[in-house]
Amino acid sequence: MTASHDVPFRLVIHGGAGAIKQSRLSAEREAAYRQVLTQSLSAGYDVLKIGGSCIDAVTAAIVVMEDSPLFNAGKGSVFSREGQNELEASIMEGSTRLAGAVAGVTTVRNPIRAAHAVMTKSTHTMLIGPGAEIFAAEQGLEIVDPEYFHTSYRWEQLQKALAKKQVLRDHDIDSNRPFTNNDKKHGTVGAVALDRHGNLAAGTSTGGLTNKRRGRVGDSSIIGAGTYADNRSVAVSATGTGEMFIRTAAAYQTAAQIMLLQKPIHEAADTTLKEISSIGGDGGLIVLNVKGDYAMRFNTSGMYQGTIGHNGIAWTGIFHDESEI
Repeated sequence: MTASHDVPFRLVIHGGAGAIKQSRLSAEREAAYRQVLTQSLSAGYDVLKIGGSCIDAVTAAIVVMEDSPLFNAGKGSVFSREGQNELEASIMEGSTRLAGAVAGVTTVRNPIRAAHAVMTKSTHTMLIGPGAEIFAAEQGLEIVDPEYFHTSYRWEQLQKALAKKQVLRDHDIDSNRPFTNNDKKHGTVGAVALDRHGNLAAGTSTGGLTNKRRGRVGDSSIIGAGTYADNRSVAVSATGTGEMFIRTAAAYQTAAQIMLLQKPIHEAADTTLKEISSIGGDGGLIVLNVKGDYAMRFNTSGMYQGTIGHNGIAWTGIFHDESEI
């Protein structure tokens, strides 16, 4: 399919939402987050500007964040109760509604690439654990020693969580501060893209919860909860309290409101987040339609976010009072 280079395209990303306090975010750490977000946007933009597919753009953008220790995905994933890093990811394409997902993987460097391979190279939608790892290796994806995911920062988080007997959703930004019940950030990463062909895609990747039980799976690998894409409505990627996003089918609920009720995308996202809040959850959503309209909504104090369109101007934000381009 040939695409006109005059056709607009759009990429929107997130790097997690939570209790991100501006007063405790040092200038250096804020700059580091924004730098990786910008690199992620650039990677996806490079795909889209030459007429590449939305799926490839989503994958490229998420790989950048998976390779950064700053985010709870890939290299920066948190530890389970047993001291392991169990990763998950999913991806979905809006024109065919094909999807792929992996969960409970411990040796796949980039779970989003494994999810993409499940979608494109298998007849399945989800693979988990050793089976997913064997499949990823068969597809030529990079397999690493589990030690690759071991970072001292995340290990310290696990020790604090074990001492408090708490399951922690992610880290306080200031690594010099101890955890409190209010210091929570959901480090899941995700992307949604509209390509020059007019197609949508969404993808999400995470390391889950600090001190989670072995085998716990969150919303990031579940189609309809953490990820959803349908050209008739929108592409959605979520971040937040995974159990509540699963229980509300958050990504699909957002898309369904837009397709069936013709709700504006901002209103649909806010309605979903209100539903999640009503059962004790919080987090954020990024949403994009085939016209290039988008929303980055969150009911926490902050969410790492960014977007770039065909003009090539990247915008990144963290807090509610920042103006989008």
